[in-house]
This record gives sequence, C-alpha cells and structure tokens, in this order.
Amino acid sequence: MSPEMVVQNLPNLQVSASADFDSSEFDRYVMSTYARFPIALERGDGCKVWDTQGNEYLDFVAGIATCTLGHAHPALVETVSQQIQKLHHVSNLYYVPEQGKLAQWLVEHSCADRAFFCNSGAEANEGAIKLARKYAHTVLNVAEPIILTAKASFHGRTLATITATGQPKYQKNFDPLMPGFEYIPYNDIEAVEIAIAALDNGKRRVVAIMLEALQGEGGVRPGELDYFLRVRQLCDEKGILLILDEVQVGVGRTGKFWGYENLGIEPDIFTSAKGLAGGIPIGAMMCKAFCDVFSPGDHASTFGGNPFACAAALAVCQTLETEHLLHNVQERGEQLRKGLRAIASAFPQVVKEVRGWGLINGLELQPEVSLTSADVVKAAIAEGVLLVPAGPKVVRFVPPLIVSPAEVETAIAAVKKAIAQFHP
Repeated sequence: MSPEMVVQNLPNLQVSASADFDSSEFDRYVMSTYARFPIALERGDGCKVWDTQGNEYLDFVAGIATCTLGHAHPALVETVSQQIQKLHHVSNLYYVPEQGKLAQWLVEHSCADRAFFCNSGAEANEGAIKLARKYAHTVLNVAEPIILTAKASFHGRTLATITATGQPKYQKNFDPLMPGFEYIPYNDIEAVEIAIAALDNGKRRVVAIMLEALQGEGGVRPGELDYFLRVRQLCDEKGILLILDEVQVGVGRTGKFWGYENLGIEPDIFTSAKGLAGGIPIGAMMCKAFCDVFSPGDHASTFGGNPFACAAALAVCQTLETEHLLHNVQERGEQLRKGLRAIASAFPQVVKEVRGWGLINGLELQPEVSLTSADVVKAAIAEGVLLVPAGPKVVRFVPPLIVSPAEVETAIAAVKKAIAQFHP
C-alpha cells in the first residue's frame, strides 16, 4: 500500500477547521490523486512541524526521505535566499555554473563520471532507462533490449517507470505498458541467472538490470551483499549495465553517501532525487563514462539543473560533510533499531521484524494479525509523531538526518504507546 493510498484507512481523523484553511475548499480545486492524511501543515523547524491549529508533531516522514536537513535549516535557508535574489532559472542552452559545481561534487563523491539533472526521481529513472536503451542499440547492437527489474520495486509514476516498477497495483488501468521489461524476485540470484539465459535469443537480450540498493516502497528490504556481488559479476561477464535506483536511499540516508556503498559494488548508472536538495525539487542521473552515449538532442529537461535547485543541492551535500551527518545517521539509526527491537520483544505477537540501514528503517507487523501499518500510523499521529507506511504491514521511519538522540527516544516511546493500544 502506497503512502498516498493508506489514508483511506484513517476514517476517524479529521482536519480541524481554521481561519486560513478549509479542507473542503482544497478538495474542491485539487485533483484527488492523494487520499491525504487529515493534517494541514504550515511550518517546520528542524525535525518538528506544526499544523494550522498549532499542534506540534515530530516528523519521521521528512517528506518521505526528502528533507535531509529537516525544516528551515540555516544553511539551506541562506543559500536559497541568496540564490533567488541572484538568478533562479535560465536554460540549459547556456552554461549554468551552479550545475557544474554540483556535478563536480557528485562525481568526486561517487563512482560516476557524468551527471544529468532533472526534477524528480521518476525523471532520473526515465533518463537511466533511455540511456540503457540507446547503449543497447548503439553499442551492443541489440534490436529488442530487455531491462530486468525486481518484484516489489518502485521506480516512479511515468509510463516507463511504472512499467519498471514490479508492483501491479501501480500499473492498473494504465496499460498498455511499455515493452522491454521483465521482473525477477529481489535478492534471488538464481532468478537473475535464469532470466538472463531465457531472454537471450540473439535479437532480444537483457541489456540492463535495474535494482534498488534497498527496496523502500517494497517494505524497507535491504539488498543482500552476496546477491549484489554476484549481480555485478554477471553484468561484467555478459556486458549488462547495472542501474541502481538511489532515489530514496542516496545522499546519506543509509549512513553512507550512497546506498551501493553498503553492498561493496559500483553501478554503471545510478539515480538520485528525494534528499538531494533537501526538499527543493531536483533529480540526477549519473553514469560512468563508458556508457555516456547521449548526444545533444537525445534527452533534456527545461527545469533540470537550474541555478536555484543546484545551489540548494550543493548546500545540502556540503552540509552533510561539514556537520558530519553521516556519523549521526549511523548512530541514530542504531539507536532507533535498538528501540524498535525492544518494542518487537515486548509485543512479539504484533511485530515480526525490524530492518533497515541508517535512517531508513521498517517495522514489519505479523502477517496473521489484523493490525495494519495504517493503524499504527494513525495511532502515532495521535501521539504526535508522523510516520509513513511501506506497504500494508510495514511502518517506515525516515526522519531528517539531523535527528537528535532525544527525538529518536521520543519517537520510540510514541510508537510503543501506539502499538500498546492494540495489544496492551
């Protein structure tokens, strides 16, 4: 169950009326692509947000792993304030110095040689798919390229990326889907080997494998080291591109700057978005030089890489270094998992497992109990903590990377109290 669908299970929460906000007026004019949580948020500071009624919440959603530095961080506020007064948008018809500086920083802090900028994770993944297809046609001479993706994956909402997404619920009523994708179970190397062999008929063959280092929407499921090492080996042996979707796990979320660093491998192409500019829309598709086959006119983005977004992203990336936030992510992640495991031990009939890396963690509920992730999210809201589902049975914890020890303890206590309501 996606976060925008889960709110349908929260019938007892209502948006309180206020002088400057009316949810009925909102719903009158805004398309109903989201079933929204019944809270109208109007300001934030650090890891806290306030609604239009003045109620305070501890934000362990962070715009779904997006507000890297939390809310109103001084480094981001200063940067965007200065940049909007200087130059916020021009066009990629010209050189954009801020874009060049961000690309340099990303290349120097990753395995990539080149970067392409866009506006979102879906666009970044779309770019990766297009790059892989052009590489297949122009370098590999493959007429019908196939990209393998994992079941339970999530890669975006464009037509190509929902096809790449291995979850039928996101594809319903949007067929015919894009050709050229096949699905394999995640963390199952035998399935990869079988698929590569079965799909190779000379004219048609696997040219890329597109995976998340950790599946976010699929239930916060980390990749297994042996699996990714073997996938990398297979790609090298057979001339297959390895694409990693780092949209949710990149930019420090796992305690390392990139999720692939947890797996001992390097991708050929990888994507970033969500946390890259701390909430300012941006996406990036990065690759190694050997597969950089785009030429002028092959791909573009009007807003991608504009001065405003790139300045914000560079400020976020530099702040991760200057404030030593990766260390904080590692420590707070351990603290959070320890607390959640204590909850699991206290309520073994309710909680099945706790898993994750850094500050992307999931608490999975027992399959046989009727309790859902939506129920826990609803109860946590009442306790003043915002959480987000990752499917019907997994509660996701993705706070800002600046979260403090005290805030982690507050969240743990609130979740324990929330679950106790269902199983005293």
